Amino acid sequence: MADSNSTPFYQPEDKVPLPPKNAEVLTTCCDYCVMACGLKVYRWPANGPDGGPKKSQNALNRNYPLRPGQGGWVGPNQFTQATYKGRLHNIAVVADHKARVVNVGGGHSIRGGCIAQKVYNPQKPTQDRLQHPMIRINDILMPVTWDFALDIAAEVSKYVIKKHGESAWALKYFSYQFFENTYALTKLAFKSINTPAVAHHDHPAIVNSVPGWVDIGYDIFSASHEDFALADCLVISGTDPFETKTTLWNTWILKGIHGNNMKVVMINPRKTAGIAYAEKHGGLHLDVNPGSDTVVHLALQRIIMESGWEDKAFIKKWVANAWETDSGFGQGTRNTPWQWRTTWGKFQVKGYEGSPKHFKEWVLSQEESKPEVAAKIAGIDIKKLYQAAEMMAKPKANGERVKTSICIEKGNYWSNNYLNTASIGTLGAILGCGGRPGQVITRLGGHQRGGMSGGKYPGWKSPYKVPGRRRHRMDLDRWLESGHVRFAYVVGTTWIQAMAGSSALQDTFRRLVKLNPNQVRSFDKQTIIDTLKKRVDSGGTVVVNQEIYLRDPIGAQYADIVLPAATWGEEDFARANSERRVRLYSKFYDPPGEALPDWKIAAMFAKKMGFHGYDWKDSNEVFEETCRFSRGSRKDYNAIRVMARRKGMKAHEYLRSFGTTGLQTPLLIFGDKLVETKRLHDYNRTDIPDTGPEGVTITNKRLLAFKTQTGKLNLVKSPWKLWSDFYDFMQPKNDELWISNGRINEIWESGFDDYERRPYTQQRWPMNFIEIHPDDAKKRGIESGDLVAIESKRVPVQTDFNLGVKSDDMWFSGLIKKGHIKLVTGSLSAVAIVTPAVKKGVAFTECLHTSQPVNNITPRVPDPITQNYRFKIATGTVRKIGESHFKHTFAQMTFKRRDIV
Repeated sequence: MADSNSTPFYQPEDKVPLPPKNAEVLTTCCDYCVMACGLKVYRWPANGPDGGPKKSQNALNRNYPLRPGQGGWVGPNQFTQATYKGRLHNIAVVADHKARVVNVGGGHSIRGGCIAQKVYNPQKPTQDRLQHPMIRINDILMPVTWDFALDIAAEVSKYVIKKHGESAWALKYFSYQFFENTYALTKLAFKSINTPAVAHHDHPAIVNSVPGWVDIGYDIFSASHEDFALADCLVISGTDPFETKTTLWNTWILKGIHGNNMKVVMINPRKTAGIAYAEKHGGLHLDVNPGSDTVVHLALQRIIMESGWEDKAFIKKWVANAWETDSGFGQGTRNTPWQWRTTWGKFQVKGYEGSPKHFKEWVLSQEESKPEVAAKIAGIDIKKLYQAAEMMAKPKANGERVKTSICIEKGNYWSNNYLNTASIGTLGAILGCGGRPGQVITRLGGHQRGGMSGGKYPGWKSPYKVPGRRRHRMDLDRWLESGHVRFAYVVGTTWIQAMAGSSALQDTFRRLVKLNPNQVRSFDKQTIIDTLKKRVDSGGTVVVNQEIYLRDPIGAQYADIVLPAATWGEEDFARANSERRVRLYSKFYDPPGEALPDWKIAAMFAKKMGFHGYDWKDSNEVFEETCRFSRGSRKDYNAIRVMARRKGMKAHEYLRSFGTTGLQTPLLIFGDKLVETKRLHDYNRTDIPDTGPEGVTITNKRLLAFKTQTGKLNLVKSPWKLWSDFYDFMQPKNDELWISNGRINEIWESGFDDYERRPYTQQRWPMNFIEIHPDDAKKRGIESGDLVAIESKRVPVQTDFNLGVKSDDMWFSGLIKKGHIKLVTGSLSAVAIVTPAVKKGVAFTECLHTSQPVNNITPRVPDPITQNYRFKIATGTVRKIGESHFKHTFAQMTFKRRDIV
């Protein structure tokens, strides 16, 4: 019998009701990772009859019992209750076992499989959803009416814009949370207010995550899921899809491994379950040191070039030569990032070979491209470089080329952003990646793709410049810290813990908000407005936080006004996934209290500020307005609106008719036929006539070629010296270790509606953890289950700096010399897991644990070329504090290694 130290507190229910034959059935998709697995929602009155175990008795048309994981299985975590039109209903949210795309046959991750528990249910841990607008009075958040809250927000906003300028009004928001919401928010910020002080949830500025590919000409989401099953070799850099995009691994990558004998090369400092599985089936793990990816890419290119394994036919036809490069590449006003990067002289080459200053010559001239040098920097066995190059490029015995695909994620581009993305992009170009089945190069994705801008970013207003008249997008964190943000509208993001150097960022919020003497003490509306005006005039900041839960500290401590938002399942929304598949996410229950969808709140806010064009009656009207602004993009879904109108339907209803299959964009119209796009850059595509589609839809260049001025790929340099001064500074000193971070399968992002509100996940991960190699642990006297402190006393934070004069001013050594870097202390605690799965000298922790955030020690010095943060590059000491409660109990947490097969 289990004793009190081994009894888990989570005791799952052992039965749930089945939906009856007459249950309503709606389609939606998982709200979490970028795969967006297709789901079906079964809804029936709570006091009505339930379904029976025979297929003739239930809406799933299945005979029960079924084993877990079998299509149509309904478990306790897939069932909940919620109100719909004010009446209590039973709700079952189940993966679509009839799905033929994405999650074929009804697969899902642990996150998506439990998504019914996201639904607001006052009898469950979701009971603390925000339900009413609130204003902070005497440091207590008090419920008020919508008009009361928005009148104050609008009056203060108008005052800030008039007196301090539109750049003093800032928006920090989710970039992914449905087209309708992101469009409304950015229409307010960009079109109506025209402020440059805007940043996504995961960046300090409005920037592209993979800028090297932008300059080369690759679209960042070009592939179809089936490409991951068609390759001979799949290169995965900076992630393990099993941990982060489980259905991609289980449904598509495993299909390639077992059905096509596909070999998987994974580039990551830490060995995971996916890596272990790949190795078992003939794959390879390049266990690089954090931040060393560029030299590995260069060495692989050198080996391939010297062996004559490059795809010469592809290069001849689809890589720009010297004349084609000069014919347009690098021309521009230098006011956008890609323009100034390509006119600088540091990255351009004159074609692949055959002319002076060509790419092959440059690679072979780089000291870091020598395999022995690269292996030393990366801390890997040099033999692995030759093995990887052979797997990627060595012709088969019959002379055929290996079909190689490349995919990357955050471990790659959130360390050495520009050089990593440029160097793996040029590796893809010489391998012939792009536009062919099983031969693609793409991001795998994090969040789903729900961004749609309601206006153009006013880049010319940003004060940040680098040498040579080159303008950067505004770094909102630095702008805030410098005291220039007087009104901050924060929507759907933790902001503080989500950004690098978060300890310093929290100090900034405390100084600008809490320590300002102008605090609200009265319920009188005009007195509140006058008080907040005094705060902004004295250099302080007013914060409005729009969320589904009260988040600490941005909402719980710093927000002057908190606005309750409606979310997934509470409104009809549309969004795309990683293969650009657009689907409708149906509303199936009532939002809690007075919560409203973000688009509606933004519209009410805008109208109170006196702006026009926000008179949408429902989310469909917002969606139809977004359609025309999608034209020409990778998510071009304008054809949905056109076809819907021809059929006399609303666009949402037309999209709903495609169920969990949806429509793969960009979409084209030929007569009465809607044509989808399987993959971008598909130069062998034959279903588009020379005359093109109807005028209401667009054949943009990326459909049939690459996204450059010639339609061919532009090769770019990736000189290690542009990174080496920062990398040298960040190297572990004395007793420090590299502190890397990332996602794990059980937790989605900050855990705001899974980790924090799901008993099983809380039981599995009651605290943040840190994986540490046995040799490093022994040296520090650490065992699994010990509570440890991770600390850095040299976290670099870039202070205000907006005008570079000389070239060296923008590099890390120049910033230090000019006094634009301050060193701060950051720390967190975690439970140690001693495992050889993590590389010696490297420790690994969860990326966004809000109460023990690793971003306290990540450097707030963005890539000077791109303004992307370097979240994956941190160093710190790890020392034992004592033993955690979990060391001697089996009720919570496990210290078993995760790299099991």
